[in-house]
Amino acid sequence: MAAATDLDPLMAEFCNYLRRRDVSQGSYALAKKTVETMREFITLRRWTTAKELIGLVQAATRQIESGRTDEFVVGNMTRRVLRLIRDVYTDCQEASEKSSKDNSAATATTSLHELMMASDRPCDYSVPFKSLRGDIMQAIQELLVELEGSADHIALQALEHIHVKEIIMTLGHSSTVEAFLKAAAKKRSFHVIVAESAPSYKGQRMAMSLGQAGIETTLITDSAIFAVMSRVNKVIIGTSFIAADGGLLAVSGSHALALAARQHSVPVIVCAATFKLCPKYFCTYDPDSFNSLASPTQIAEYSDGDVAGGVHIAYPLFDFVPPDLVNLFISNTGGNAPSYVYRMLGEYYHEDDFEL
Repeated sequence: MAAATDLDPLMAEFCNYLRRRDVSQGSYALAKKTVETMREFITLRRWTTAKELIGLVQAATRQIESGRTDEFVVGNMTRRVLRLIRDVYTDCQEASEKSSKDNSAATATTSLHELMMASDRPCDYSVPFKSLRGDIMQAIQELLVELEGSADHIALQALEHIHVKEIIMTLGHSSTVEAFLKAAAKKRSFHVIVAESAPSYKGQRMAMSLGQAGIETTLITDSAIFAVMSRVNKVIIGTSFIAADGGLLAVSGSHALALAARQHSVPVIVCAATFKLCPKYFCTYDPDSFNSLASPTQIAEYSDGDVAGGVHIAYPLFDFVPPDLVNLFISNTGGNAPSYVYRMLGEYYHEDDFEL
């Protein structure tokens, strides 16, 4: 197995990309870039067995996360790749065992016993297979195709959740929510209320885009959310990450929006692709462990130094929304309640890769 120091060049280049990238590009671009980088990493590295490859990818993931702990999508996608490696190895192993079996009655009896004990048999991923590399590359390509169509698959479900004459509220700008609402507007007439999400005011861009698509749209200030909520039928928002307990790490202001929705018994729907599922828990008493602070220049400019010099200004980018404030997740695989997130984590990640 290659030493950890051999991972430095390619992973260092990727870490530089993370530091320089434009955050306005969204999570999809980051997820795609991560998978493409891991595909290149697997292609260039020398390895013989799945065990060696898993060790290399795990070491690379640790190196990335040590540099950027706030980019959870990166860790999500490397863990998806690790799950693909494990699944491909299992398929190769099963195909090899099936082809080597004899059709005699004694072998059939042994096979039945092996079938019953298969779930308890440990897998060390140490057997080399000729087709392993090619099958892993094919699986990664299928993952890229899944990422590309994730937003479209979420938008296809819009008509199941948005009905005629409803009033929908959203916050800020989310490309997934935007596509979701525009897909519903092709056959349904409804009204969207957009909170502007100060101080970034990305809600203004959202309102303009929806208005240009022919959707009746009203832009409000964040302070008017509670006053208007009594007229709303449902809240639809996006998110940056979904925690292991079903909580959200969404744009700042989402927690207040969700609290107002609960007070008025308005359902909260979250549109998020499966690559945003994160097998981690967030400590609400330690926001620095998962949140990021942006420059306060959007609130107080440098020219106001005499006034703002003695004021401490915190500009958090995200809010943590507890799972009890969310009614439904809509992903590219369908709709699920927050309590089902743990099952989805088991489908997309291996338990040995939750903590690297």
